[in-house]
Amino acid sequence: MIIAVDFDGTIVEHKYPKIGREKPFAIDTLRRLASEGHKLVLWTSREGELLEDAIRYCKDRGLTFYSVNSDKPTGSLTFSDKTTSTKLVADVYIDDRNLGGLPDWGEIYEIVNGTKRRSHHKHHHRSFLRKLFGR
Repeated sequence: MIIAVDFDGTIVEHKYPKIGREKPFAIDTLRRLASEGHKLVLWTSREGELLEDAIRYCKDRGLTFYSVNSDKPTGSLTFSDKTTSTKLVADVYIDDRNLGGLPDWGEIYEIVNGTKRRSHHKHHHRSFLRKLFGR
């Protein structure tokens, strides 16, 4: 599954252009999803040095991405008429600007793996994450 993940407000608290503190269990959950074979795409409006900072932040914590702002590791799609598409195609989009808000990372993990359907109520899954990651 291709999973597009926003950075500011999703992986870290929203402090743009600075990098905020990590959202609880965000990096652990994403590393787990990647280890289970999912392709993670960093999907962000950061550019240039600010984008490099975000990629480095994640890499320093053991999180690498299949691609950045593209569903292909080589960049945007090129069509036969030589035009390109900037639309990212993914199976799941994780973003704090999501309608209904960002669920906590325990619920995100359960939704991605099909063990839970998204509800309209906020649930706290920290005990699930503590068990999953042993902390």
